[in-house]
Amino acid sequence: MLIDSEDRVSDIEETWEHLRRSDGWQWPRGARNDQVLLMTTCMETWIVADRDVLVEHFGRGLRQNTLPSQTDLESRSRGDVQNRLENATRDCAAPYARDRRSYDVVGRLNPDTLESHLPSFGRARRILGERLG
Repeated sequence: MLIDSEDRVSDIEETWEHLRRSDGWQWPRGARNDQVLLMTTCMETWIVADRDVLVEHFGRGLRQNTLPSQTDLESRSRGDVQNRLENATRDCAAPYARDRRSYDVVGRLNPDTLESHLPSFGRARRILGERLG
């Protein structure tokens, strides 16, 4: 299951504990932490981590200087990341919005780039690699 964490995650390996604390989810009997993959803190965190795809997708109107730093990106609040992405693209022909186009951007992200900036993405990639061979 891949979901937005919505909040910062104190221990990326303890996904069910995060979901219990943040959203009141019950840990299902027999479920394991490695069955939950978190986009920490949201899909937009993945998007702003890959500056090459952002530049390619949004073009000249992209204001890169307003994007959040790629350092400790997963420690930023969901609202901060989303607002900065929207602000950075507001002068673009098609500003960012969480719609079908946003999923197109996610599909073009470079996994190596994401892994280099996002520990939770690295965890997801490791788990999927173990499961899928």
